[in-house]
Amino acid sequence: MLHLLEKISDSPAGSELDNAIALVKLLRPKKREAPALAITNVRTLTHLLQQHPHHAATLRHHLLHLLSARRQTSLYTDIGILSNDGFFSELHRRLAYRVLPPALDDRYLSDCLEKLFPFNTDYLWMRAVPVDDWAALFEVLQNADAELPPEADKFDKLDEQKTLTEILLAIQVLSYRISAIGIEPELIRIYSDVKAFESPFLMQNVELHRYLDGYMHHLNADAISPAPLEDASHVLVMLDQCQEVVTRIRKSTLRLGTSIAVTYRLVRLDQHLDRLRKLLSLVDVGKPENAAVTAMQKRGIGLELGLELIEAHNRKYTVRDLFAANINLLARNITENASRTGEHYIAEDRREYAAMYKSAAGAGFIIGFMSMIKILFSYLRAAPLVEAFLFSMNYSLGFMLIHVLHFTVATKQPAMTASRIAAGLHSSDGRNLDLDSLTELIVKVIRTQFVAVLGNLTIAFPVAYLLASGYFLLAGHHFVAPDKAQHLLHDIDPFSSLALFHAAIAGVCLFLAGLISGYYDNKALYTRMSQRVARARWLSRLLGKARTERLGDYLEISLGGLMGNFYFGILLGTIGTVGFLLGLPIDIRHITFSATNFAIALVGLDHAVSWSVIAVSTFGVLAIGTMNLWVSFSLALFVALRSRQVKFRHGWPLLKSLCARFLKKPADFFIPPRAAATAAAPASTPAQDSSESA
Repeated sequence: MLHLLEKISDSPAGSELDNAIALVKLLRPKKREAPALAITNVRTLTHLLQQHPHHAATLRHHLLHLLSARRQTSLYTDIGILSNDGFFSELHRRLAYRVLPPALDDRYLSDCLEKLFPFNTDYLWMRAVPVDDWAALFEVLQNADAELPPEADKFDKLDEQKTLTEILLAIQVLSYRISAIGIEPELIRIYSDVKAFESPFLMQNVELHRYLDGYMHHLNADAISPAPLEDASHVLVMLDQCQEVVTRIRKSTLRLGTSIAVTYRLVRLDQHLDRLRKLLSLVDVGKPENAAVTAMQKRGIGLELGLELIEAHNRKYTVRDLFAANINLLARNITENASRTGEHYIAEDRREYAAMYKSAAGAGFIIGFMSMIKILFSYLRAAPLVEAFLFSMNYSLGFMLIHVLHFTVATKQPAMTASRIAAGLHSSDGRNLDLDSLTELIVKVIRTQFVAVLGNLTIAFPVAYLLASGYFLLAGHHFVAPDKAQHLLHDIDPFSSLALFHAAIAGVCLFLAGLISGYYDNKALYTRMSQRVARARWLSRLLGKARTERLGDYLEISLGGLMGNFYFGILLGTIGTVGFLLGLPIDIRHITFSATNFAIALVGLDHAVSWSVIAVSTFGVLAIGTMNLWVSFSLALFVALRSRQVKFRHGWPLLKSLCARFLKKPADFFIPPRAAATAAAPASTPAQDSSESA
């Protein structure tokens, strides 16, 4: 390391990167998996510079010259900030550059980072070094200018001036971009109040120009009559107002819906506002009594910004970061719709409990017919893809009919109730969590889920049984042959078949259907589906204006439920065929259809079934249902928590609270009280909106 410092001292004015690359290589730990070794290297360099002030001065001169000899603006305005191309263009660019990296130009400082920090783990060892150690190193370099001759010191001041000019130019570019993004029509449509007064996105640019004009006048003034310089407080106030508008737009999207493009713009706005604040903090040299930050704070901000830029450079082709930055808000909107719908899936009192049972019973009645129709389609011996289409339409149209009639499929509840539970976690750090309220909410969810499953099974099983028996009386032979009946029983056997694995696949389908439904709910709100349908002249001529308006209102409310049920049917109807075509053991098992198949098999075998088979089949149906519910609920809760960025750390206390509640009042987990415990605002009954999906 001392040899390298001597080499730099011999030619401190060189503009090549070789010495800087060698210095970073010496600081970088030999083993990438042990970044803490970099602490020793940084401290060693600091100690050497303290012992050799001349080397510290020449190193400072060399680094300043390297900075001033290159264009820096793009480093501050582009690295760590999403491009203007949009989400999918940015995704394509990152994927393409991971395969074939772009060409580099040493004239740009942002491209020089590729040579200085070529490994995508460099930011790890740099962040492993404590801030105090980096601050000590920078302090040695900053105080080393006294060791330089007057000529070199003059060049250093010129280099600093060039770097300062580049930062000011970057500030101006960021301000223009904030103005352009902030007045995008889509953002103004969501938050139209921006039109009611002068937009802060435009006014921050006006204030910034005033500040920069004063700043440049101050820099160009002579030492005898220096121009006064105001601090950046007015600009920072305008940036705070911009951030407030961004927050309001985000809240509005929860009510009006959002899109990937809007989410992408909001993320870019956040990134530009944050970067502009940091750069302003670095260059602000107002009066000491008015200065926004002290010299020590500036050093900390500069260090944090440098580490942020290096990390962003190392991860600039990472697809995961792109998704993490954009998907959370979109997922929040999707699960927010599910949360509101989930309230209709929670029975507060016995009246709503009875309504939920009736709603689930209606769905069970229809599913009994759907099971028979599916078996009829299988008798056609159609080609695999044709059979998949017939199965899918049977499921899709049946589930959509259940939705239109406001009935409830029990297994579709978890996707909504999981989002409702996530909404109950009020604090992202969990400190302000009301454990008693959350326990009460989960108890309500459990008993509502119980009565929904009960309603499905107690009606679907006898309906299928009566249909199969009626077919035998009318046709003179059973609806299913003994071999087919044995096959139906085998499919629900949890011990000798893959019934539980197939039930888990069905749980994943339920979860995906919930996401699809939430997506279309969000899309219907964002695109103002009701108004679009009402403006369709051809539809008004066909149905009449009043009916068209009612249709538009219905679609805006129910589009998510209809599409979720439609795609859920497609998933259930095609997965078995996909497994057959690929030669993989992939299929689905659903609790209600398993119960109806059990009933049909009993009739087909003339009830010549042992008690052990009945017990195993009954256990299999319940186990399939448990797997359906657990998988869909777990996935939905995981996505809901991630979308809200909730870190839940109270699992064990919550479990103890639930156990204590079960020991104290076990009946509450199955039967609600006569009246709601709290005087909450009345919500629509489960029977009215129970089919809406997450």
